[in-house]
Amino acid sequence: MRSPQPRIGLTQTQRLALNASLQVSIAVLRTDAAGLTRFLEEQAAENPNLRLEPAPAPGLQDWLPRWSTVFAASGLSDAADFASSAGPSLIAHVLAALDGLALAPQEHRIAMALTEALEPSGWLGVPLATVAREVKASLPEVEAVLDKLQRIDPPGIFARNLAECLRLQAADMGALDAAMRGILDHLDLLASGDLARLARACGLTEAQVLARFRLIRSMNPKPGAEFASVSAAAVREPDLVVKADGGGWTIALNRSALPTLRVEKAGDGAGLAAAKAVQRMVEARNSTLLLVGREIVQRQQEAVRQGPQALAPMNMADLAEALGVHESTISRVVAGTSLDTPRGTWWLRQMFSPALGGNGQPVIAAAALRHRLARLIAAENPDKPVSDAALAQALVQETGVTIARRTVAKYREDQGIPPAHRRKRRPTLPRLGQKGRAKG
Repeated sequence: MRSPQPRIGLTQTQRLALNASLQVSIAVLRTDAAGLTRFLEEQAAENPNLRLEPAPAPGLQDWLPRWSTVFAASGLSDAADFASSAGPSLIAHVLAALDGLALAPQEHRIAMALTEALEPSGWLGVPLATVAREVKASLPEVEAVLDKLQRIDPPGIFARNLAECLRLQAADMGALDAAMRGILDHLDLLASGDLARLARACGLTEAQVLARFRLIRSMNPKPGAEFASVSAAAVREPDLVVKADGGGWTIALNRSALPTLRVEKAGDGAGLAAAKAVQRMVEARNSTLLLVGREIVQRQQEAVRQGPQALAPMNMADLAEALGVHESTISRVVAGTSLDTPRGTWWLRQMFSPALGGNGQPVIAAAALRHRLARLIAAENPDKPVSDAALAQALVQETGVTIARRTVAKYREDQGIPPAHRRKRRPTLPRLGQKGRAKG
């Protein structure tokens, strides 16, 4: 038997090879504002044909949309934001953090009472004197425990008012100097946009006020809202902003988050060509992001108006077909990018959600159903938490969509909400009375 002889043959295969320019272009497309700024800084450092100018400084009237309901004519707050208890995801986060504080039994009772007093914004909705009376503790004892709780992330939770919320965040940033304290002591002037009067009241120049205003503007006035299902945590400068415009919405790039890119024509030809290529990539990224953002807001107008419970079913394939682009383009654009709305800052990716229901039942987005589930749990009697089976039945009555108990359990676990037996309050914890806004 002869041994097999080697054979030489030709085969033809197809393979997509991405050149370096295309790879960079794809990377830029999926980069958020902070990442894009770093990329441009690196490019400008290597290419003298590229020049970066700082992002335009916002004026005192240029508040991000998430601030639109914070300042009111009186009290510097929107009372509607303090109408109900905090969501269960926020409470679960705080309770987990309490385990690491090594509190004494009396301190733990005070901490639990303060946690019960949290509002959806993350602020306290009950005066400390009321908490002290309910747990039979002195006011200094309650204040000492509050000081410990205010060290829990995200900075700003357990604040008693807007000024304290912002002071906690400024301190966490290492920016709570005398000038910042002075500005936060005059929030009424800051809210009114009276720059000259604010500068005089604080003994600062207008330039010093504007520098600190930019930092304040990037803070989150409602840090507890980070625990909503679509919220973007720790995003100080969003990629897109959406504002009410008559009966609709306008959406724009957040120009204050990006430096201005200039191409200098002097220099060698290769450097100039590379600089123009970077400029085209950035322009393509911005225009595509704006195009996708506008279509998302058009489809999710009710969610922007009412909140995540009104999210409509939406998938990337439908959006890509409507815009005439590939689905992978949509996926890259929404990766890590955020949209600032009057109801907070949201991840674009989290606004996509499959449809539930149909076949004779109403159609609802799964994300909207998760949010409604969290609201049901937030409204439950803490002495008698609701089982997953009962929650499933309540959702059927509220939405008309049949949902299995195991699906409720999955949605609950996805949001970090413990089961009913772990949500039950300890019998030693007194129930607080009618909640009222803290003024201290």
